[in-house]
Amino acid sequence: MRHGDAPTRFVEANGVRYAYRRFGAVQGVPLVFLQHFTGGLDHWDPAVTDGLGRGRPVILFDNAGVGLSGGAVPPTIEAMAGHVAAFADALGLQRFDLLGFSMGGMVAQAYAKQHSDRLRRLILVGTGPRGGDPTPYQADVAKHARGNGNLDDFLFLFFGRSEAAVAAGKAFWDRRHQRTTDLDAPIRPESIAAQVAAARDWALPKGERFADLKAIAVPTLVVNGAEDVMIPTINSFYLQQHTPGAQLILYPDAGRASHFQYPSLFVEHAGLFLDSPPPGSLA
Repeated sequence: MRHGDAPTRFVEANGVRYAYRRFGAVQGVPLVFLQHFTGGLDHWDPAVTDGLGRGRPVILFDNAGVGLSGGAVPPTIEAMAGHVAAFADALGLQRFDLLGFSMGGMVAQAYAKQHSDRLRRLILVGTGPRGGDPTPYQADVAKHARGNGNLDDFLFLFFGRSEAAVAAGKAFWDRRHQRTTDLDAPIRPESIAAQVAAARDWALPKGERFADLKAIAVPTLVVNGAEDVMIPTINSFYLQQHTPGAQLILYPDAGRASHFQYPSLFVEHAGLFLDSPPPGSLA
């Protein structure tokens, strides 16, 4: 089973019905994907999900209040991470890998701070720490990040500026829309408003700036493009510098969706990270 034909499934926990899709390899450590601001199950790149799914089960997840999932979007990132914990428990995931993109990367950090014992590996893509540096392009970002983005919006927000980068963005757009049945629901206006509130809260440091990242006790890979206009790329450096043992990859001529701009390279790099022996081993 692959990205394009994996059925949408549902599981309930604490009164909330969560939508998800599971496909890829039958055996192996599951890799759970957490999506970007306003994004859902259909916003992932099948070149990435199917590529990583060759070596492990892949689970795409709509958090509470997003897409076909029930409940309401919480007003904080930490509360969103609480829903990830409930979802993982409902599926019986005792130990898994976690990949978070953009807002999903913030949620992944919050989950890892509380539940590193449940994670084997953590991948943070196009995201930033609590209290990170704001974008200098806020007006332009607000104009394009509206919840119903078209191709031009995605090209501005997620990809590099060269002809090659734009071509890669258009290729992603085509791949993303190959699935035409059993589609996810668009995000609701009240859910967008709650996500905005959560992002504003995440922008505020709590205590010493970045000190909270020391609680992430799991091997971590940080990935971004060199020219992220939404969450400036310097924030990826902050993540790597303050998360114990973290690695950092920056792709050239790319925005926050560098994994969609360079899907084959990202799958190779992420696969090497996920399949690497535990830190300190002699393998």
